[in-house]
Amino acid sequence: MYAILDIETTGGKFNEEGITEIAIHKFDGQKVVDKFISLVNPEKEIQPFVVKLTGINSKMLRTAPKFYEVAKRIIEITEDTVIVAHNAQFDYRILRTEFRRLGYNFERKTLCTVDLSKLLLPDAESYSLGKLVRSLGIPVSDRHRANGDALATVKLFKLLLAKDSEKVIIKDTIRKETQGELSEKQLDIIRDLPNETGVFYMHNKDGDIIHLSKTSDIKKRVNQIFTKTNDKFKKLAKETKKVTYELTGNELVAILKEHQELLKIRPKYSTIPKKRMYSHAICTAIDENGYMKLIIEPYRECKEPLALFNGVFSAKNYRYKITKEFELCEKLNGISEARNNCSGYDEGTCLGACVNKENVAEYNKRVIAAVSKNNIKGKKVLVIDKGREIGEQSAILLKNGSLVGVGFYDLNHQINNIHILESIITPMNGTRDANYLIESYLRKKRVVKILELND
Repeated sequence: MYAILDIETTGGKFNEEGITEIAIHKFDGQKVVDKFISLVNPEKEIQPFVVKLTGINSKMLRTAPKFYEVAKRIIEITEDTVIVAHNAQFDYRILRTEFRRLGYNFERKTLCTVDLSKLLLPDAESYSLGKLVRSLGIPVSDRHRANGDALATVKLFKLLLAKDSEKVIIKDTIRKETQGELSEKQLDIIRDLPNETGVFYMHNKDGDIIHLSKTSDIKKRVNQIFTKTNDKFKKLAKETKKVTYELTGNELVAILKEHQELLKIRPKYSTIPKKRMYSHAICTAIDENGYMKLIIEPYRECKEPLALFNGVFSAKNYRYKITKEFELCEKLNGISEARNNCSGYDEGTCLGACVNKENVAEYNKRVIAAVSKNNIKGKKVLVIDKGREIGEQSAILLKNGSLVGVGFYDLNHQINNIHILESIITPMNGTRDANYLIESYLRKKRVVKILELND
């Protein structure tokens, strides 16, 4: 659990500043679950440059609560959390100073989004909050006011969590949260996992990921793992001290994240993907009359594979499906062994290629359309689907038919501007296996839309 906060102060000498405004958003890694926003009467003058910067003046703060009146609420909302702030050292120092004046020792673990951004966004031109979020297409209102900056930090931190493919943030947080073994109460967090699509991570006492998996129902899948009785899962259950998760909003993003992270993290209780996930391909050949036909061959024997499959059965099913959809000839495609015309010709679903009665160019045009339907080879596209929450969508970027990465957005200009788009994308390895996973998914299920991009 995180307490993402921003503080505005009076300015002045080091350790003599007072708080004028505070905003805290309690964030569970997916959404804000509690918040506290308040002006604060610092009982001292505000420096003129601060008034000009924030718009907060002494008149506004006359009836605001003093720090001791909000101190209890701050303690409650930040209890058992890691404080997250942009330049956390400053905000944490200010809070500790105010509590010290009350005779209370305020101690929390902290994470700084400046440091995290330098690690995860190494190419950013600036790490100031305003310039950084603007470069990422993150909207920010009420700049230099506590709640406006805190909300921008929430969105920035959410993006950083998504970009953190090594899980540095979560691992570091778990280490900070815990000393030795986790308590029974902490293990109970498993019961509060969501019934949503995403990737979940099972950690040992050191925070290391020992198992990860995609699922359409995180809570159900984790419960299944903990109730299995074979030796492998018994050991996994015993070693697991915490379960974290990342919502993906849709199954395709979950599939890609799982694949990439399994290869990178290689958890000891997970099954690592094979070096090649496909074995067969659909290829084209030309018959004696010039008609294109769809044939299925082992992948290595196909010079120009048009679609990849993990077995002959799935390849045959897909060939049958597109043969029907595009009114292709069952005989040419090896589905029918009829001596003369195929049965589709009698039924009107084949236009006569099997008996040389259809125009060759028109027929071949439909074959190309059929094999191109879910083929991403050579294309520059965005695969757009549901996001993690209402108003958000996911974007999978492919260039030259190869996976570039995955991101989430809630404003169209974030995908219309290529520079912003590339900055919000979490890079992924564009391997043929990754491309196979995308094409395989698109053959079976619908997405919101596929948007072709101009060079």
